[in-house]
Amino acid sequence: MEFKRKPTPARISTGPSVAGRVTGFLGIAAVAALIFGFLELLEYSHRFTAPETESREILVSIPQGAGYPQIARILQDAGVIRDGAAFLWAVRINSLLKRPVSVKAGEQALDPSLSTWETLALLSRGNFKLYPFTVPEGWNMAEIARQAELAGLGSAQEFLALCRDPGYVRSLGIEAPSLEGYLFPETYSFPRGTSLRTVVKAMTDQFFKVWAKYRDQAAARGLTMNQAVTLASIVEKETGDPAERPLIAAVFFNRLAKNMRLQTDPTVIYGIPNFDGNLTRAHLETPHPWNTYVIQGLPPGPIASPGEAAIQAAVNPAQAEYLYFVSKNDGTHHFSETLREHNRMVAQYQRQGRGS
Repeated sequence: MEFKRKPTPARISTGPSVAGRVTGFLGIAAVAALIFGFLELLEYSHRFTAPETESREILVSIPQGAGYPQIARILQDAGVIRDGAAFLWAVRINSLLKRPVSVKAGEQALDPSLSTWETLALLSRGNFKLYPFTVPEGWNMAEIARQAELAGLGSAQEFLALCRDPGYVRSLGIEAPSLEGYLFPETYSFPRGTSLRTVVKAMTDQFFKVWAKYRDQAAARGLTMNQAVTLASIVEKETGDPAERPLIAAVFFNRLAKNMRLQTDPTVIYGIPNFDGNLTRAHLETPHPWNTYVIQGLPPGPIASPGEAAIQAAVNPAQAEYLYFVSKNDGTHHFSETLREHNRMVAQYQRQGRGS
């Protein structure tokens, strides 16, 4: 007996299943989210880029104790960064990467052509704006103090008080009543807000760096550091001609060896308060510790800050028998071994000075 199969009913297509539709929708949403996120990332990453293309200097003052939100506002307002929020994100990301940063307070020199990341690195290192401070050879402590005040480093009065503080002077390794002579003439660079102690220490550190080269020569001549610097300061004030410095030093060494008074005008002037530029006989005859027309030997301390050439001359004078010198009215001097020759040359150059 033959049986017939029942025909299989035809299936009706109703489209994708619910699960398929959901999966498709999620896929499209994921792609859209990725595209949107990428575009958003591009937009946000743009906030980390440099706000300008041309390099230039922008000075920004970071207050002591300022928090990162305040710093971000300062930088954005100054035009150094494009977006303050991006700066804060850069700080957070560095922290997450275990590379925490610490922005240094003070006046910093920044560049708007740098990215937020580069600016943050500069701030962390401390890219401070430096200002030059020049101490010329032969300036005394009071002149240097006035220059420091003009440079905005502190008041002249405070500068002098520090340089005359016995405890502070000794702490620097200097056995002297003050730092006169030990503020080495040089051009220094300091950021705004530098303390006077830092300024003074930089100058005395430079002195010791130079002095180290001549310490042994001074000791070989029986000179203490204070004596050598005192002599060097007199040499510095007596001539501006580098070739003459060893000769000037030789004159003073020869006079000391013969127990003659040094009789050098700059020391007399140093001891005159408010000197008006007119050195008189009365000044030469008035006793005070720096009047080498009255006292024997060297004065008690330096009269100015000598440069390296003067220090070198003081510990290594020329081999000469000169005992006298007189100005030739052209910045140089005539040197003499005898008083007779010296008096003759004094008369000659005085006449020339009067134009006769």
